[in-house]
Amino acid sequence: MTSFDPKTTAIVAVHFQNDVVGPDGAFAGFFRAEVERTGVLATAARLLDAARAAGAAVVHTRVAFRPGSADLDANSPLLGMVAQTGCLAEGSPGAAVTDELAPRDGDRVVTHHRVGGFQGSELDAVLRAAGVDTVVFCGVATNASVEGTARVASDLGYRTVVVSDACSAGSPEAHEASLASLGLLAEVVSTDELLAGLTAGAGVGA
Repeated sequence: MTSFDPKTTAIVAVHFQNDVVGPDGAFAGFFRAEVERTGVLATAARLLDAARAAGAAVVHTRVAFRPGSADLDANSPLLGMVAQTGCLAEGSPGAAVTDELAPRDGDRVVTHHRVGGFQGSELDAVLRAAGVDTVVFCGVATNASVEGTARVASDLGYRTVVVSDACSAGSPEAHEASLASLGLLAEVVSTDELLAGLTAGAGVGA
């Protein structure tokens, strides 16, 4: 069985924000149907709760911009939509993490301005300061922010893991294609496999 030492593992929850996954969010037309079909919010909540109980770190990444989007470089269709709609404004309900996955005491929240979570943010510094060498990703969308952030994590030298059933995309096909690609750079596991691995690794270095 693959094991993960909770003391050196962080779960990074990517963009579980109201504008991204909520029923009335700006991106609901892209992502909400699959969020509902897959039950990804409940699965991710179970993952985060069990990871906290095991002693792993939990980090939430959220993308948000100043009102008026002065800090937005709309160089992609996704970010262009942010510019057009004014969504994901700092301090707005849409930019907040959804209630189902709201940060708990001890969690870290990292805000950034790009599709990926590492660029221009403190994410790498937060992980290294916590002694993390294994980064486990869940979130939306699999083929955009999750994949982009996971690829950078791999390049930065982290053991990189993607939890397949705790992610979703705009379609099943996009989700599965992304997981197939990520399999070259990361370990792709289910929530049950990840939690079993944390249990198996709990005694490592104790």
